[in-house]
Amino acid sequence: MAVDPGQIADPLTGPALHDAKRTLRDQVLAARDALDPQDRAVASHAIAARVCALPSFWQAQCILMTLPFRSEWDTRPLFAAALAGGKTIALPRVNAQSRMLDLHGVTDLATHTAPGYRGIPEPSVTLPRIDIRTIDWVLVPGVAFDVAGRRLGYGGGYYDRLLALLTPGTPRIAGAYDLQVVPRVPAAPHDLAVDTVATPTRMLITTGGG
Repeated sequence: MAVDPGQIADPLTGPALHDAKRTLRDQVLAARDALDPQDRAVASHAIAARVCALPSFWQAQCILMTLPFRSEWDTRPLFAAALAGGKTIALPRVNAQSRMLDLHGVTDLATHTAPGYRGIPEPSVTLPRIDIRTIDWVLVPGVAFDVAGRRLGYGGGYYDRLLALLTPGTPRIAGAYDLQVVPRVPAAPHDLAVDTVATPTRMLITTGGG
């Protein structure tokens, strides 16, 4: 289903848009946190399997992904699949001074990562830096998504700034529990959509991506 970029923006602006995002973020995070851990594990396995089945995943040579934080779905099986496939794997590290994400190559989760910004698993600053221009596939985290690919993040704007720097056409893939797919995500013009959302029960192809 093609998405008209002009349809991404929400009619809400300013404080009203900010409040709408915060309300939705709080609701979805509370529902996600309330999921039974066993149900989250089963759902994570299903999401990872759907993402792994994407041709774009196997065609990619250098991928950017994140590790699970709090009640997020578990991306570690995807990391293992990428590593077994000989891919270069970049993980983001928050640079609080530049308000950007620095990308580092990781080959071992046990020794190369540790809790960082707000407790989020991050790569060691000593690991090799990865040029964003070499990234050809991205797993995008988020709190909520809709069928048009609109994404609600955690409020820091880090991924919106990073996604804008990707080479045009780079697949932007998201994984989410079914409860994270909502009728509409409030979005500003600078909020970038994802191409594909994989849930435990379906695959939403929003712009022909994946």
